[in-house]
Amino acid sequence: MIILPPGEAEQMGRLRLTGVEQEILRYKQQSPVTYRYGSIGELEFELKTRSAIVEAARALHASGAKFATFKNSRCNEELWIREQNGGFRLRSGVTPAEGIRDIFRNGRAYAFECATAMVIVLYKGVLDAIGEPAFNAYFAGLFLYDWKYDSDLRIVSAMEAYPGDVLYFKNPDFNPMTPEWRGENGILLPGGTIFAHGMGIRTPDEIIALLNTRRRPGSMTSAYQTDDIETLDFAYIQRLKTVTARIGSRVYAFGW
Repeated sequence: MIILPPGEAEQMGRLRLTGVEQEILRYKQQSPVTYRYGSIGELEFELKTRSAIVEAARALHASGAKFATFKNSRCNEELWIREQNGGFRLRSGVTPAEGIRDIFRNGRAYAFECATAMVIVLYKGVLDAIGEPAFNAYFAGLFLYDWKYDSDLRIVSAMEAYPGDVLYFKNPDFNPMTPEWRGENGILLPGGTIFAHGMGIRTPDEIIALLNTRRRPGSMTSAYQTDDIETLDFAYIQRLKTVTARIGSRVYAFGW
């Protein structure tokens, strides 16, 4: 259920939405969970940003970027510095928008694991939602590594999953020879499919089946989809379009 300020609920029917955005709106309206918005503009921004994240996930899938462990990661070193831990640090003089867009334009020059892929997709969605000037102001000094991200990419837990959210599949009996397959992160797409870097665009059952091929030999313990759902704080991200950027940045770490 969606709750808007008095007099604004009737404006939902006048929003110019894509099919993806209409699907998200319909499911939120039908949900038993209450979603409160400060304005119709706040709701519209969330829908548009979720759509941008979905498009970014599809674009990364099509970019030619490969899956790799941290040890074997690679990047376009004209724009990024590859650190010893396998992470990528933006070079001085390169804007954050340039760095992120290059991953999608020159994907074959890049290889990274699935958590980094999720952060890259979220950054690209936010870039498209708030525009280049605001993105460059708030996300200076980008460092891409695992589930580490700038504090202004505010990620929070959610009760329900909608397109643009991050889901997690756990492989509890993973083969110790390939610990990178202990689990898989994925961006939920419309229709219930998922973009999982290294696996492609798959159904949840297909992701579980692929993880099961990477279990400890002889194991009968299946991988499974967890209840973890990560989403953006869309109301906060929207404010980045208008609020003066602070100087410097902090890094939050999500995950294990």
